[in-house]
Amino acid sequence: MEHTFSELEKIGLDNQWQEQIEETLLNDRQLARVIAVNKNSYIIHNGSREIFAEVTGKFLFQADSSLDYPTVGDWVYTQIFDNDSFAVIHDLAPRRSLLKRKTAGKQVDFQLIAANIDFAFIIQSLDLNYNLRRLERYLVMVNEAHICPVVLLSKSDLVSSEEVAEKTAEILKIQPGIEVLAFSNNSADGPERVKQLLQPAKTYCLLGSSGVGKTTLLNNFLNEEKFATNTVRDKDSRGRHTTVSRQLIILENGAMIIDTPGMRELGMMDVEAGLDDTFFEITALTSQCRFNDCTHTIEAGCAVLAAVKEGTIDVDRYQNYLKMQKEAAYNEMTYLQKRQKDKQFGKMVKSILKNKVKK
Repeated sequence: MEHTFSELEKIGLDNQWQEQIEETLLNDRQLARVIAVNKNSYIIHNGSREIFAEVTGKFLFQADSSLDYPTVGDWVYTQIFDNDSFAVIHDLAPRRSLLKRKTAGKQVDFQLIAANIDFAFIIQSLDLNYNLRRLERYLVMVNEAHICPVVLLSKSDLVSSEEVAEKTAEILKIQPGIEVLAFSNNSADGPERVKQLLQPAKTYCLLGSSGVGKTTLLNNFLNEEKFATNTVRDKDSRGRHTTVSRQLIILENGAMIIDTPGMRELGMMDVEAGLDDTFFEITALTSQCRFNDCTHTIEAGCAVLAAVKEGTIDVDRYQNYLKMQKEAAYNEMTYLQKRQKDKQFGKMVKSILKNKVKK
């Protein structure tokens, strides 16, 4: 049976996606996209309308970790009932990209941010929020997911054009070739300049700390005050979390934006490729170290340490690299231990349930 996807193309189902769709799963199911996640339910879009959805009991039973659950941006195989008012999610389609981080606090697990994103808008404001080291953290996360990063510098009206140029040059130095755009939500043409970057049927994600202007920018895209905003504290330019959940919004020009809550904590876990891509100049030197297992901290004949001493590699950037590398290694070790315990517990539960069925 041949299926047509014309309605889904406007919410991101391109030819590459269509080649990956399992046709056999569509004999009694429909493809849809997750546009919002609540605690135990979802909102999906089937190309023509939004529908309330839940996952099946089988889906819940077979999920081994948080990575197995749907997140905003996912494509899912569903059955839709009651005149398109309710749906059940049976399966996830393979993801093209997955933006994730370590959960905040002491708990060691993944928190899913969004899936199948084409471009990530990393927003820093040109006040006390601007921080190159924090930007590197975002770049590691985005590069790990193989998403194209774009840096937006908000509140450009608060600083001189010389300072904007200086900060743009700093960013281009740590990530050559990246698109950097300074703008102000308070100017008539600021949001419009950002809007020109948006392409129809492409998915964008807004990332950044609370108070940098993500929600205000989104409201400007929509030409209405649809989402609430809060002012920032004068002493540290920090804002309260205005966005409390992730959701995918379809704009008039056909582009899709996923707004995310501000992240004060951006824990590193499973980011080896992201570290390599973000700290490219360090990665390029590791093959020149005397020892294959060089930690780039104390070893004689370390090419990275030599470059830091010579000033070829910025010392702050080098220290940030080491910090994230150690943090990720610790979290990954702890996560593996946790997963082993979870699997043992899961096997025990399944064994008990099987025995009950036999009786």
